Amino acid sequence: MPVVFNPFEPGFFDDPYNQYLQLREQDPVHLSPLGLWMLFDYDDCFALLRNPRTSVDFANEHELSTEARAERLRMFQELFPDRSPRESTGILFVDPPDHTRLRSLMSKVFTPRRVEQLRGTVQELVDEFLDEVTTEGRMDLIADLAFPLPFTVISEMLGMPEADRLQLREWSHAMVKMLDPILTPEEMRSAVTAAEHMFDHIAEVIRWKRDHLAEDLLSALITAEEDGDVLSSEELTDQVSLLFVAGHETTVNLIGNGVLALLRNRSQLELLQRDHSLDANAVDELLRYDSPVQFSRRITLEEVRFGDRVIEPGRFVMTCLGSANHDPAVFGPDADQLDVRRATAGRHLAFGSGIHHCLGAALARLEGQVAIGTLVRRFPDLDLATDQPRWNNRIVLRGLEELPLTFTPTTARARAG
Repeated sequence: MPVVFNPFEPGFFDDPYNQYLQLREQDPVHLSPLGLWMLFDYDDCFALLRNPRTSVDFANEHELSTEARAERLRMFQELFPDRSPRESTGILFVDPPDHTRLRSLMSKVFTPRRVEQLRGTVQELVDEFLDEVTTEGRMDLIADLAFPLPFTVISEMLGMPEADRLQLREWSHAMVKMLDPILTPEEMRSAVTAAEHMFDHIAEVIRWKRDHLAEDLLSALITAEEDGDVLSSEELTDQVSLLFVAGHETTVNLIGNGVLALLRNRSQLELLQRDHSLDANAVDELLRYDSPVQFSRRITLEEVRFGDRVIEPGRFVMTCLGSANHDPAVFGPDADQLDVRRATAGRHLAFGSGIHHCLGAALARLEGQVAIGTLVRRFPDLDLATDQPRWNNRIVLRGLEELPLTFTPTTARARAG
Protein backbone atom coordinates (compact mmCIF):
# COMPACT_ATOMS: atom_id res chain seq x y z
CA MET A 1 0.00 0.00 0.00
CA PRO A 2 1.23 3.54 -0.68
CA VAL A 3 2.71 5.26 2.35
CA VAL A 4 0.83 8.31 3.67
CA PHE A 5 1.54 10.81 6.42
CA ASN A 6 -0.74 9.66 9.21
CA PRO A 7 -0.36 11.19 12.70
CA PHE A 8 -3.30 9.03 13.83
CA GLU A 9 -1.27 5.86 13.33
CA PRO A 10 -0.85 4.05 16.68
CA GLY A 11 2.50 4.90 18.23
CA PHE A 12 3.16 7.91 15.98
CA PHE A 13 3.68 10.37 18.83
CA ASP A 14 5.93 7.93 20.70
CA ASP A 15 8.17 7.64 17.63
CA PRO A 16 7.31 9.38 14.34
CA TYR A 17 10.69 8.65 12.76
CA ASN A 18 9.86 5.27 11.24
CA GLN A 19 6.96 6.86 9.35
CA TYR A 20 9.27 9.69 8.26
CA LEU A 21 11.78 7.10 7.00
CA GLN A 22 9.17 5.42 4.82
CA LEU A 23 8.00 8.72 3.41
CA ARG A 24 11.56 9.94 2.79
CA GLU A 25 12.40 6.76 0.91
CA GLN A 26 9.13 6.21 -0.97
CA ASP A 27 7.46 9.62 -1.41
CA PRO A 28 9.70 12.49 -0.22
CA VAL A 29 7.55 15.12 -1.97
CA HIS A 30 4.25 14.01 -0.52
CA LEU A 31 0.70 15.22 -1.09
CA SER A 32 -1.09 14.09 2.04
CA PRO A 33 -4.78 13.09 2.14
CA LEU A 34 -5.38 16.41 3.92
CA GLY A 35 -4.24 18.29 0.82
CA LEU A 36 -0.97 19.37 2.43
CA TRP A 37 2.23 19.19 0.43
CA MET A 38 4.98 17.80 2.66
CA LEU A 39 8.75 17.51 2.13
CA PHE A 40 10.80 14.81 3.89
CA ASP A 41 14.23 14.98 2.21
CA TYR A 42 16.95 17.24 3.69
CA ASP A 43 17.93 18.91 0.43
CA ASP A 44 14.30 19.62 -0.51
CA CYS A 45 13.50 21.06 2.93
CA PHE A 46 16.66 23.18 2.92
CA ALA A 47 15.93 24.50 -0.57
CA LEU A 48 12.35 25.48 0.21
CA LEU A 49 13.19 27.11 3.56
CA ARG A 50 15.74 29.33 1.79
CA ASN A 51 13.65 29.98 -1.32
CA PRO A 52 12.98 33.76 -1.50
CA ARG A 53 9.84 33.09 -3.57
CA THR A 54 7.99 31.59 -0.64
CA SER A 55 5.89 33.21 2.07
CA VAL A 56 4.81 32.69 5.67
CA ASP A 57 1.82 35.01 5.32
CA PHE A 58 -1.47 33.08 5.15
CA ALA A 59 -2.86 35.81 2.89
CA ASN A 60 -0.75 34.36 0.08
CA GLU A 61 -2.38 30.94 0.27
CA HIS A 62 -4.54 30.39 -2.80
CA GLU A 63 -8.21 29.98 -1.89
CA LEU A 64 -7.48 27.88 1.20
CA SER A 65 -5.43 25.39 -0.78
CA THR A 66 -5.86 22.51 1.66
CA GLU A 67 -8.95 20.85 3.09
CA ALA A 68 -7.34 21.07 6.55
CA ARG A 69 -7.03 24.85 6.28
CA ALA A 70 -10.57 25.20 4.92
CA GLU A 71 -11.91 23.06 7.77
CA ARG A 72 -10.04 25.19 10.28
CA LEU A 73 -11.70 28.35 8.98
CA ARG A 74 -15.14 26.70 9.05
CA MET A 75 -14.51 25.55 12.60
CA PHE A 76 -13.50 29.04 13.70
CA GLN A 77 -16.59 30.60 12.11
CA GLU A 78 -18.84 28.09 13.86
CA LEU A 79 -17.19 28.60 17.25
CA PHE A 80 -16.84 32.37 16.97
CA PRO A 81 -19.49 33.60 14.51
CA ASP A 82 -19.14 37.25 15.52
CA ARG A 83 -15.42 37.69 14.85
CA SER A 84 -12.68 37.13 12.32
CA PRO A 85 -9.42 35.22 12.91
CA ARG A 86 -6.74 37.49 14.36
CA GLU A 87 -3.88 38.07 11.94
CA SER A 88 -0.61 37.97 13.86
CA THR A 89 2.16 40.48 13.21
CA GLY A 90 4.63 38.12 14.90
CA ILE A 91 7.94 37.76 13.11
CA LEU A 92 7.15 34.14 12.19
CA PHE A 93 4.03 35.18 10.27
CA VAL A 94 5.15 38.14 8.14
CA ASP A 95 7.26 38.50 4.98
CA PRO A 96 9.74 41.16 3.89
CA PRO A 97 9.76 44.11 4.05
CA ASP A 98 7.86 43.89 7.38
CA HIS A 99 9.89 40.87 8.44
CA THR A 100 13.17 42.62 7.57
CA ARG A 101 12.15 45.64 9.65
CA LEU A 102 11.00 43.58 12.65
CA ARG A 103 14.04 41.31 12.61
CA SER A 104 16.37 44.29 12.42
CA LEU A 105 14.73 45.87 15.45
CA MET A 106 14.63 42.64 17.47
CA SER A 107 18.16 41.56 16.56
CA LYS A 108 19.46 44.60 18.41
CA VAL A 109 18.49 42.92 21.69
CA PHE A 110 19.34 39.32 20.73
CA THR A 111 23.02 39.59 19.92
CA PRO A 112 25.29 36.57 20.62
CA ARG A 113 27.29 38.69 23.10
CA ARG A 114 24.16 39.60 25.05
CA VAL A 115 23.02 35.97 25.13
CA GLU A 116 26.43 34.69 26.29
CA GLN A 117 26.33 37.18 29.17
CA LEU A 118 23.37 35.18 30.48
CA ARG A 119 25.41 32.01 31.04
CA GLY A 120 26.08 32.78 34.71
CA THR A 121 22.42 33.56 35.35
CA VAL A 122 21.29 30.38 33.62
CA GLN A 123 23.78 28.33 35.65
CA GLU A 124 22.52 29.86 38.91
CA LEU A 125 18.91 29.09 37.98
CA VAL A 126 19.70 25.48 37.03
CA ASP A 127 21.52 24.99 40.34
CA GLU A 128 18.59 26.48 42.25
CA PHE A 129 16.02 24.27 40.53
CA LEU A 130 18.11 21.16 41.12
CA ASP A 131 18.72 22.14 44.76
CA GLU A 132 14.96 21.91 45.27
CA VAL A 133 14.84 18.23 44.28
CA THR A 134 18.29 16.90 45.11
CA THR A 135 17.38 15.52 48.55
CA GLU A 136 14.26 13.80 47.15
CA GLY A 137 16.02 11.38 44.83
CA ARG A 138 13.37 11.90 42.17
CA MET A 139 12.00 14.66 39.96
CA ASP A 140 9.74 15.38 37.02
CA LEU A 141 12.21 16.82 34.54
CA ILE A 142 9.57 18.92 32.77
CA ALA A 143 7.90 20.50 35.81
CA ASP A 144 11.06 20.82 37.92
CA LEU A 145 13.60 22.02 35.35
CA ALA A 146 12.73 22.01 31.64
CA PHE A 147 9.73 24.34 31.99
CA PRO A 148 10.74 26.75 34.78
CA LEU A 149 14.23 27.41 33.38
CA PRO A 150 13.38 28.99 29.98
CA PHE A 151 10.21 30.51 31.44
CA THR A 152 12.22 32.28 34.16
CA VAL A 153 15.01 33.29 31.77
CA ILE A 154 12.69 34.88 29.19
CA SER A 155 10.63 36.53 31.96
CA GLU A 156 13.76 38.06 33.49
CA MET A 157 15.15 39.03 30.08
CA LEU A 158 11.91 40.78 29.23
CA GLY A 159 11.64 42.35 32.65
CA MET A 160 8.17 40.85 33.10
CA PRO A 161 6.64 41.39 36.55
CA GLU A 162 5.85 38.40 38.74
CA ALA A 163 2.91 36.43 37.38
CA ASP A 164 1.14 33.13 37.85
CA ARG A 165 3.63 30.75 36.23
CA LEU A 166 1.20 27.83 36.02
CA GLN A 167 -1.54 30.01 34.49
CA LEU A 168 0.83 31.38 31.85
CA ARG A 169 2.04 27.86 31.10
CA GLU A 170 -1.56 26.69 30.65
CA TRP A 171 -2.26 29.52 28.20
CA SER A 172 0.97 28.86 26.34
CA HIS A 173 0.24 25.14 26.07
CA ALA A 174 -3.19 25.82 24.61
CA MET A 175 -1.93 28.46 22.16
CA VAL A 176 0.83 26.40 20.53
CA LYS A 177 -1.70 23.75 19.49
CA MET A 178 -2.79 26.24 16.80
CA LEU A 179 0.50 25.55 15.02
CA ASP A 180 -0.64 21.99 14.25
CA PRO A 181 -2.38 21.38 10.91
CA ILE A 182 -5.07 19.32 12.68
CA LEU A 183 -6.96 20.24 15.83
CA THR A 184 -10.33 19.58 17.44
CA PRO A 185 -13.03 22.21 18.06
CA GLU A 186 -12.28 22.05 21.78
CA GLU A 187 -8.56 22.61 21.15
CA MET A 188 -9.37 25.62 18.96
CA ARG A 189 -11.76 27.07 21.53
CA SER A 190 -9.13 26.64 24.27
CA ALA A 191 -6.37 28.12 22.09
CA VAL A 192 -8.35 31.21 21.08
CA THR A 193 -9.50 31.84 24.65
CA ALA A 194 -5.97 31.38 25.98
CA ALA A 195 -4.58 33.75 23.35
CA GLU A 196 -7.05 36.45 24.38
CA HIS A 197 -5.93 36.14 28.00
CA MET A 198 -2.25 36.09 27.03
CA PHE A 199 -2.52 39.13 24.74
CA ASP A 200 -4.42 41.08 27.40
CA HIS A 201 -1.79 40.18 30.00
CA ILE A 202 1.14 41.17 27.76
CA ALA A 203 -0.55 44.39 26.61
CA GLU A 204 -1.02 45.39 30.24
CA VAL A 205 2.64 44.61 30.98
CA ILE A 206 3.73 46.74 28.00
CA ARG A 207 1.60 49.66 29.20
CA TRP A 208 3.21 49.38 32.63
CA LYS A 209 6.70 49.01 31.19
CA ARG A 210 6.42 52.18 29.10
CA ASP A 211 6.30 54.08 32.40
CA HIS A 212 8.98 51.94 34.05
CA LEU A 213 11.73 51.51 31.45
CA ALA A 214 14.73 49.55 32.68
CA GLU A 215 17.76 47.56 31.47
CA ASP A 216 15.71 44.68 30.07
CA LEU A 217 14.67 43.23 26.73
CA LEU A 218 11.12 44.55 26.76
CA SER A 219 12.34 48.08 27.46
CA ALA A 220 14.85 47.66 24.64
CA LEU A 221 12.11 46.50 22.27
CA ILE A 222 9.96 49.48 23.24
CA THR A 223 12.80 51.91 22.56
CA ALA A 224 14.45 50.05 19.65
CA GLU A 225 14.58 52.25 16.57
CA GLU A 226 15.67 51.81 12.96
CA ASP A 227 15.67 54.90 10.74
CA GLY A 228 13.02 56.51 12.93
CA ASP A 229 10.87 53.36 12.96
CA VAL A 230 9.67 51.72 16.18
CA LEU A 231 7.39 48.79 16.98
CA SER A 232 3.68 49.55 17.27
CA SER A 233 1.75 48.40 20.36
CA GLU A 234 0.24 45.50 18.41
CA GLU A 235 3.63 44.48 17.02
CA LEU A 236 5.15 44.64 20.50
CA THR A 237 2.38 42.45 21.91
CA ASP A 238 2.78 39.88 19.13
CA GLN A 239 6.59 39.75 19.34
CA VAL A 240 6.59 39.39 23.12
CA SER A 241 3.88 36.73 22.92
CA LEU A 242 5.95 34.84 20.36
CA LEU A 243 9.11 35.06 22.49
CA PHE A 244 7.21 34.11 25.59
CA VAL A 245 5.21 31.23 24.13
CA ALA A 246 7.07 29.66 21.21
CA GLY A 247 10.45 30.61 22.67
CA HIS A 248 10.10 28.80 25.95
CA GLU A 249 8.01 25.89 24.62
CA THR A 250 10.74 24.85 22.19
CA THR A 251 13.45 24.97 24.88
CA VAL A 252 11.28 22.85 27.18
CA ASN A 253 11.16 20.26 24.39
CA LEU A 254 14.91 20.46 23.76
CA ILE A 255 15.71 19.71 27.40
CA GLY A 256 13.04 17.03 27.79
CA ASN A 257 13.64 15.22 24.50
CA GLY A 258 17.40 15.53 24.93
CA VAL A 259 17.57 14.03 28.41
CA LEU A 260 15.25 11.19 27.38
CA ALA A 261 17.47 10.44 24.37
CA LEU A 262 20.59 10.34 26.55
CA LEU A 263 18.98 8.05 29.12
CA ARG A 264 17.96 5.68 26.34
CA ASN A 265 21.53 5.75 25.00
CA ARG A 266 23.69 5.22 28.09
CA SER A 267 27.00 5.10 26.24
CA GLN A 268 26.38 8.60 24.89
CA LEU A 269 25.25 9.82 28.32
CA GLU A 270 28.50 8.55 29.85
CA LEU A 271 30.57 10.27 27.15
CA LEU A 272 28.88 13.58 27.95
CA GLN A 273 29.25 13.09 31.70
CA ARG A 274 33.02 12.61 31.30
CA ASP A 275 33.74 15.36 28.79
CA HIS A 276 32.55 18.96 29.27
CA SER A 277 33.98 19.91 25.88
CA LEU A 278 31.18 17.90 24.21
CA ASP A 279 28.40 20.10 25.61
CA ALA A 280 27.93 22.35 22.57
CA ASN A 281 28.10 19.57 19.98
CA ALA A 282 25.94 17.29 22.11
CA VAL A 283 23.13 19.86 22.19
CA ASP A 284 23.26 20.20 18.41
CA GLU A 285 23.11 16.41 18.12
CA LEU A 286 20.14 16.26 20.50
CA LEU A 287 18.41 18.98 18.46
CA ARG A 288 19.02 16.86 15.37
CA TYR A 289 18.11 13.52 16.90
CA ASP A 290 14.68 14.44 18.32
CA SER A 291 13.87 17.94 17.12
CA PRO A 292 11.69 20.18 19.34
CA VAL A 293 10.14 21.63 16.17
CA GLN A 294 9.20 18.90 13.72
CA PHE A 295 7.71 20.97 10.89
CA SER A 296 8.10 24.44 9.41
CA ARG A 297 5.61 25.85 6.91
CA ARG A 298 5.91 27.88 3.74
CA ILE A 299 3.47 29.08 1.06
CA THR A 300 4.68 29.01 -2.54
CA LEU A 301 4.56 32.32 -4.43
CA GLU A 302 5.41 30.67 -7.74
CA GLU A 303 5.62 27.17 -9.18
CA VAL A 304 8.23 25.02 -7.41
CA ARG A 305 9.61 21.77 -8.83
CA PHE A 306 11.11 18.85 -6.94
CA GLY A 307 12.12 16.23 -9.48
CA ASP A 308 8.95 15.32 -11.37
CA ARG A 309 6.64 16.82 -8.74
CA VAL A 310 5.26 20.31 -9.28
CA ILE A 311 3.81 22.44 -6.48
CA GLU A 312 1.64 25.25 -7.77
CA PRO A 313 1.72 28.87 -6.54
CA GLY A 314 -0.29 29.60 -3.42
CA ARG A 315 0.08 26.10 -1.92
CA PHE A 316 0.73 25.38 1.74
CA VAL A 317 3.89 23.25 2.18
CA MET A 318 5.17 21.62 5.38
CA THR A 319 8.90 20.91 5.57
CA CYS A 320 9.50 17.97 7.92
CA LEU A 321 12.55 19.06 9.91
CA GLY A 322 12.43 15.87 11.96
CA SER A 323 12.80 13.77 8.82
CA ALA A 324 15.43 16.03 7.23
CA ASN A 325 17.52 15.73 10.40
CA HIS A 326 17.58 11.92 9.98
CA ASP A 327 18.50 11.95 6.29
CA PRO A 328 21.46 9.56 5.79
CA ALA A 329 22.50 11.50 2.69
CA VAL A 330 23.61 14.29 5.05
CA PHE A 331 24.20 12.61 8.42
CA GLY A 332 25.49 9.21 7.27
CA PRO A 333 24.20 5.65 7.51
CA ASP A 334 23.92 5.95 11.32
CA ALA A 335 21.61 8.98 11.13
CA ASP A 336 18.98 7.21 13.25
CA GLN A 337 21.50 6.73 16.07
CA LEU A 338 22.57 9.24 18.73
CA ASP A 339 26.22 10.32 18.54
CA VAL A 340 27.20 13.29 20.72
CA ARG A 341 30.51 13.48 18.81
CA ARG A 342 28.87 13.59 15.36
CA ALA A 343 30.93 15.96 13.20
CA THR A 344 27.93 17.01 11.09
CA ALA A 345 25.50 17.61 13.98
CA GLY A 346 25.55 21.37 13.42
CA ARG A 347 23.98 20.95 9.97
CA HIS A 348 20.59 20.13 11.49
CA LEU A 349 17.52 22.15 10.53
CA ALA A 350 15.96 22.19 14.01
CA PHE A 351 16.02 26.00 13.97
CA GLY A 352 14.84 26.22 10.38
CA SER A 353 16.91 28.05 7.76
CA GLY A 354 16.87 31.18 5.65
CA ILE A 355 15.50 34.52 6.78
CA HIS A 356 13.19 32.84 9.32
CA HIS A 357 16.01 30.97 11.09
CA CYS A 358 15.14 31.00 14.79
CA LEU A 359 16.07 34.33 16.37
CA GLY A 360 16.50 32.68 19.77
CA ALA A 361 18.73 29.82 18.60
CA ALA A 362 21.75 30.99 20.60
CA LEU A 363 19.67 31.29 23.78
CA ALA A 364 18.11 27.83 23.32
CA ARG A 365 21.56 26.30 22.79
CA LEU A 366 22.92 28.03 25.90
CA GLU A 367 20.04 26.87 28.08
CA GLY A 368 20.29 23.34 26.71
CA GLN A 369 24.04 23.13 27.30
CA VAL A 370 23.85 24.37 30.89
CA ALA A 371 20.69 22.48 31.90
CA ILE A 372 21.55 19.11 30.39
CA GLY A 373 25.27 19.22 31.19
CA THR A 374 24.67 20.19 34.82
CA LEU A 375 21.86 17.66 35.33
CA VAL A 376 23.69 14.60 34.03
CA ARG A 377 26.90 15.40 35.92
CA ARG A 378 25.28 16.37 39.20
CA PHE A 379 23.31 13.11 39.24
CA PRO A 380 25.64 10.51 37.67
CA ASP A 381 23.17 7.65 38.27
CA LEU A 382 20.23 9.54 36.76
CA ASP A 383 17.64 7.13 35.37
CA LEU A 384 14.12 6.91 33.99
CA ALA A 385 11.34 6.19 36.47
CA THR A 386 9.11 4.94 33.65
CA ASP A 387 9.58 3.22 30.31
CA GLN A 388 6.42 4.93 28.96
CA PRO A 389 7.02 8.69 29.01
CA ARG A 390 3.97 10.83 28.27
CA TRP A 391 4.22 12.88 25.06
CA ASN A 392 2.26 16.04 24.32
CA ASN A 393 0.79 14.50 21.11
CA ARG A 394 1.57 17.57 19.02
CA ILE A 395 2.56 17.36 15.38
CA VAL A 396 4.68 20.52 15.13
CA LEU A 397 6.15 21.08 18.61
CA ARG A 398 7.18 17.59 19.76
CA GLY A 399 7.78 17.29 23.47
CA LEU A 400 7.00 15.53 26.73
CA GLU A 401 4.24 16.37 29.17
CA GLU A 402 6.26 14.85 31.99
CA LEU A 403 9.41 12.76 32.47
CA PRO A 404 9.82 11.25 35.96
CA LEU A 405 13.47 10.56 36.87
CA THR A 406 15.29 8.95 39.78
CA PHE A 407 18.78 9.46 41.23
CA THR A 408 20.66 9.04 44.49
CA PRO A 409 19.67 11.82 46.92
CA THR A 410 22.44 14.23 47.93
CA THR A 411 22.71 17.49 49.82
CA ALA A 412 21.92 20.73 48.04
CA ARG A 413 25.56 21.81 48.23
CA ALA A 414 26.90 18.76 46.38
CA ARG A 415 26.96 20.27 42.93
CA ALA A 416 28.85 18.75 40.03
CA GLY A 417 31.34 20.90 38.15
